Order: sequence, then structure tokens, then C-alpha cells
Amino acid sequence: MAERKRIAIPIRSAPGADLPPAERAAVMHAIERHRQDEGALLPVLHGVQERLGWVPSQAVPLIAFELNLTRAEVQGVLSFYHYFRQHKPGRQVMYLCRAEACQAVGAPALEAHAKRRLGTELHGTSADGRFTLEPVYCLGNCASGPSLLIGADLHSHVTPERFDELIAAGSEGTA
Repeated sequence: MAERKRIAIPIRSAPGADLPPAERAAVMHAIERHRQDEGALLPVLHGVQERLGWVPSQAVPLIAFELNLTRAEVQGVLSFYHYFRQHKPGRQVMYLCRAEACQAVGAPALEAHAKRRLGTELHGTSADGRFTLEPVYCLGNCASGPSLLIGADLHSHVTPERFDELIAAGSEGTA
């Protein structure tokens, strides 16, 4: 009698099983909250980022599975919209206005200084993990540019020197 060969079939873990419990709970909360919505993917992604500050790559298979989408569909939406962060942000997110009004009063020089000072590009995080630098295309503070939003604090007439002061002070308070 011929001997049968055993074939090892890899066992696939459940989607999102590699997410830390708190992150998995945040993802599932967003999914359960919006699962029945038409076009639930964007509200789910917003919900995840709202709770975690970013959308972990390990969440993509879980979101896809739960919403009956492909991973490619979820990843495509996630990468198309620059608003969604795919990397954990710094402890504070800085939004630098790049709208025309701010550009006209020094935003390009401020952007170049901020990148040098933080050692990162736009959408990046400083090496010490303190700050993430994000572009935004209007903060509604056009008469007082260049403008910078740090957390919930809007800063006006920000010069490179003022930027350095805000970084040194941990950006507490408003200007």
C-alpha cells in the first residue's frame, strides 16, 4: 500500500488578530457604529483615526473582512485621502497652512524652517516623536498668516523664530 503524504495547510489567523487589544477595540467600535451606513468605509476610517490618531496597517484586513470589501479597496481609500495617517503621529500634530493667503505672507519660508527644525518632511514625525508636521490648505485665519494649528491651538503671524518658541515651549497656549 502506498504511503500518503501529509500536506501542511497553513492556518490563517483571524483578520486583525495582530492588533493590540485597545487598537482592535477602537477599530471594532468604529465598524459597529457605521456598519449599516451606506458607504461605511469612510466613516469607519474617520472613526478609527479619531480614536487612535491613525489607521494601523493591521486594521486594513479587519475592516475589509467586517465590511465585506477587499483589502485593496480599503487600502486604496486609505492611501488616496491624505487626511488619513498610516503611521502613528507624534504626541502633537502641527498643521501648517499652505493656502494662497498664507503663502503670500511667508508660509514657504516657515515650511522650509519647520522641516529643517523638526528634521522631517510634510506628513512626517520628528525623530523624538514629539511632533508630526501636516499640510493643510486653509485654517480660516487668512488675515493673520502664516498660520499654524498645534493641537487645538491656532497660532497667527508665525515666523521661523516664533515657530522655534512654540516648539521650545511645547506649544502650550495660543498666540
